[in-house]
Amino acid sequence: MSHPHTHRRRRPLVLGAALAAAGLVGTGLTTLTTDTAQAATARQVEALDRGVVSVHTGDGNLVSWRWLGTDPDGVAFNVYRAGTKVNSAPVTGSTTFFHAGAPSHADYTVRAVVGGTEQGDSVHAIQFRAGYKDVPISPPAGGTTPDGVAYTYEANDASVGDLDGDGALDLVLKWQPTNAKDNSQSGYTGNTIVDGVKLDGTRLWRVDLGRNIRSGAHYTQFQVYDYDGDGKAEVAMKTADGTKDGTGAVVGSSSADHRNSSGYVLTGPEYLTMFNGQTGKAMGTVDYVPGRGNVSSWGDSYGNRVDRFLAGTAYLDGSRPSLIMARGYYTRSVIAAWDWRDGRFTRRWTFDTDSSTNAGKGYDGQGNHQLSVADVDGDGRDEIVYGAMAVDDNGHGLWTTRNGHGDALHVGDLDPSRAGLEEFKVDEDGSKPSSWMADARTGQIIWATGASGDNGRGVSADIWSGSAGAESWSSAESGIRDPKGTVVNSRKPSSTNFLSWWDGDPVRELLDGTRVDKYGTSGDTRLLTGSGVAATNGTKATPVLSGDILGDWREEIVWRTSDNRALRIYSTPHDTDRRITTLLHDTQYRTALAWQNTAYNQPPHPSFFIGAGMATAPRPTVYTP
Repeated sequence: MSHPHTHRRRRPLVLGAALAAAGLVGTGLTTLTTDTAQAATARQVEALDRGVVSVHTGDGNLVSWRWLGTDPDGVAFNVYRAGTKVNSAPVTGSTTFFHAGAPSHADYTVRAVVGGTEQGDSVHAIQFRAGYKDVPISPPAGGTTPDGVAYTYEANDASVGDLDGDGALDLVLKWQPTNAKDNSQSGYTGNTIVDGVKLDGTRLWRVDLGRNIRSGAHYTQFQVYDYDGDGKAEVAMKTADGTKDGTGAVVGSSSADHRNSSGYVLTGPEYLTMFNGQTGKAMGTVDYVPGRGNVSSWGDSYGNRVDRFLAGTAYLDGSRPSLIMARGYYTRSVIAAWDWRDGRFTRRWTFDTDSSTNAGKGYDGQGNHQLSVADVDGDGRDEIVYGAMAVDDNGHGLWTTRNGHGDALHVGDLDPSRAGLEEFKVDEDGSKPSSWMADARTGQIIWATGASGDNGRGVSADIWSGSAGAESWSSAESGIRDPKGTVVNSRKPSSTNFLSWWDGDPVRELLDGTRVDKYGTSGDTRLLTGSGVAATNGTKATPVLSGDILGDWREEIVWRTSDNRALRIYSTPHDTDRRITTLLHDTQYRTALAWQNTAYNQPPHPSFFIGAGMATAPRPTVYTP
């Protein structure tokens, strides 16, 4: 175990000379000195509307809505259909109401009751008349690569954010060409395209990342969040010469072509751009940190490991969100933290496993195909859990297990019987534990399974009420384990992929491909099969997005339709007796939705335990811009 930095001394960090290129590439970088003040207790979150949905079933409509973090603890609700109240007594035990016998087109609003006084109408409910809602999308035109390969486009990963400040979440969708590549595969790809889309299908903008950004799961990790606190989400992406923003303006050189004969982009400038979420306009562009430097220094000479990128969003000061952009995980790893304030980027800190501070301390080679963000040490500020290591909010290494690279990790309150958060991770180093759980504060291993080669999939969540806390399982290990590492049932779930809170109880369900199943000790029960939809990301079989984006605390699932003409959103038809604040106002969960699209997508976890026997869910301390 390595614990090299436990002090909290802060140092001024200076961002180096800015690029001064043509077009949208600008200067305007400043020096940031982090301070020693205590983190603010309240965190900035989105000012959301009620997110009311009406899901039609054969027996009526399930109406559900958000309990906002800014609502009083004792708020109650009344439900209205076309101006007529349909509940007999104010709803207090959940944020759902089942309206028996009502037709699918019934129009609902919800009114909060605060201190006995009824407030105004909410937004009108979004109608899920067939159990789902379609958001129309339009694929970009296909093309042909320089070596003569034709391609079309498929909807890939999405994220959410309030792009225009109206209180409703909008979608940011990445389009991938059908010839997208894993980094290990040679060949040209089509361009990566990113759209901003409202839930009614209105396309706000389209960004074309251009020929100098290769397409595939590891190249474009986009972050959607309100970084400057103006009430509208921005969109951050790695860009290059020829990237065209939502207004048609070009970043850098429009004519440059840095692709080599194998389709890799291993020369030329690399940029980080912040786009306006409402217009798609590139508002600021700086050099990407870190630059690629010597390609072979990242682990190979042909371009596989140098272009492994991760991204996230973290409350490093405890109050406002910062952007996390990273490169590398097989050998060297570099994580850069950025603030976007007053129309400019400021670099907060850079963590580099090769720096004199970190070299030789076991941080190199510990990255995963994703990251997680959480306040693991309970100081009110977020840390970056970067695979088998963690970086403190101040950019110093916090701990490393030295167990190496893997394909999946989960951070949450996996063991509610012990203080703090835990991390569950699988590894692919045949000489290291194939799976393990650690204290997320210290990296101390709680339990581990023996070495068994490349353990490619792993999940941890409370999927079975027969054992306390989260169950953990993986592709290389038998059975499911409790938070102490004991096998509590020999039958593994039917999938080792995604998760969803779908039915009415707090035990989580299995999400895999285009279906949702409930774990059972003798067999799993099918709860949902998506209609006319397809999963994304090949054998990973992930949804476009999954999370609590509408209605109550349960999770919506967004798949692409098989013809790539719509995003089909499913919301649960099951009633519940649980009342939990919208998970969008739990910032660990909200930032997890932001990083869900990063490389090998993983499901979000909140900062507290949701499951069988759970304590009353905490209320967040938050404020809205």
